[in-house]
This record gives sequence, C-alpha cells and structure tokens, in this order.
Amino acid sequence: MPKTHHKTTLMPITKHEQLNRPYGENLAKSSGDLSGKDAVKLWVDEKAFYDYNSNSCAAGKQCGHYTQVVWRNSVRLGCAKVKCNNGGTFIGCNYDPPGNFVGQKPY
Repeated sequence: MPKTHHKTTLMPITKHEQLNRPYGENLAKSSGDLSGKDAVKLWVDEKAFYDYNSNSCAAGKQCGHYTQVVWRNSVRLGCAKVKCNNGGTFIGCNYDPPGNFVGQKPY
C-alpha cells in the first residue's frame, strides 16, 4: 500500500509569541493526522540547530521550540490536539512557567 504524504510544519515562534503572558507555547500543524509524539519529535529535533555555548540557533534555523521543551524552570505542561474538518491537525502545548528568556540558557 503506498504511503500518504502530508505536509507538516512548525508554527514559527514569532507568529505566536506571547510576550508578557503566563505560558510558553509550541504549535505544530499538518495537512493530515499528526500525533502528539510526532509533534514533540519535531520540536525536539531542533536540538541539531541549537548551540549551547553561544545560546543561539544556527543561521536561518529555528531552535526555540526545542529550548522551550527542555526549559529548566517549566514544570507544568498542557497539550491539546484538534482534528480539522479538512483532515488537518493542530497540536499545541503550553508551558508553565514559560521559557525562552533572552540571555538565559534553557538548562
């Protein structure tokens, strides 16, 4: 049976940044089904683009989803999955307290 291909993307942090809000947030969307496990894997895979020594992402790459997942002070997590009528999926996780503070390392 041939595999069905779906477009899966991360929502750029700048698109859903919540300054002065009580929670950090990661979002992912897919044109098909997407599991929570797969969404978290997308975020954690950004580790390849994070440089701990400089506390920055590789040029032109995102790593803020990864740093939020591993942020040392985030101790509460809430996630939700929504399946859309068109077959797409949105997954979001909120982190409390939020991470990704400028000048601070995640761990």
